Amino acid sequence: MHEDLLTIGAFAARARLSAKALRLYDRLGLLAPAYVDGSSGYRYYRAAQVERARLVALLRQLDMPLARIAEVTGAEGAEAAGLLAAYWADVEARIAGQRTLAEYLRGRLSGRSDEMYQKFAVETVDVPARVVITESRHTLADELPAWIGAALDRLETAARECGGVAAAPFVVYHAEVSMESDGPAEACVPVADEAAARAWAGRQGRGRQTGVRLEPAARLAYVRITKAQVAHPQILAAFEAVEDWLGRQGLEPAGPCREIYFADWASAGPGDPVCDVAFPVRSG
Repeated sequence: MHEDLLTIGAFAARARLSAKALRLYDRLGLLAPAYVDGSSGYRYYRAAQVERARLVALLRQLDMPLARIAEVTGAEGAEAAGLLAAYWADVEARIAGQRTLAEYLRGRLSGRSDEMYQKFAVETVDVPARVVITESRHTLADELPAWIGAALDRLETAARECGGVAAAPFVVYHAEVSMESDGPAEACVPVADEAAARAWAGRQGRGRQTGVRLEPAARLAYVRITKAQVAHPQILAAFEAVEDWLGRQGLEPAGPCREIYFADWASAGPGDPVCDVAFPVRSG
């Protein structure tokens, strides 16, 4: 055994960590001993490993996932710093979202729901029956925005084979989408040519859940929201405002709720109207 090797106790003292933590890092694949005695099982480390041990400990204090820690410690210099910066930007975005959600929940719990709902003006509109090409997916809330954008892009491209886009694209929620419930959600693009749409659907494989159907005529109760309000949880208040209005009008939903996207998302600013949050209602 090399004389420059340190026992786990001596190395732990230099790294200002416990032997238990070092055993954990070894088990997690984050910091392996330089040598393990085959007969005794004793672990030995090199002094040069001290910096990595301290770095792993500090990164764990940031609640960084093990895979990300492995990436950071496996990189050097500016690359490692960039990986850490990217992780922390994700953390701050998540905390900002949780802060907004906490404010929303505080309003609900304190009985100020009516104040939140009054920010939205509920209107109704009658829409005709239309043929839609669709893509469905079971998805949790954190993956939903990316999937909506990608699915609508795919469907709008496919609409060129189906007579073109005939009305604003929309997303139907057949069940709740949250971090505990995965829907499904259904992206829909109205098209002009039903025969061509059915031919398109027949050419699709089973990799994605695509299809074509007739969306019936309906009266929609809706509120118009800005790009900033599409973010969770602001959009929850919009859906609840419509539900509250339906209850006060003595009406019930006639189908699943939906989001109707009528503006160019990429060019819209935070305060620009981009989406209608809607429920089909019985016209009475």
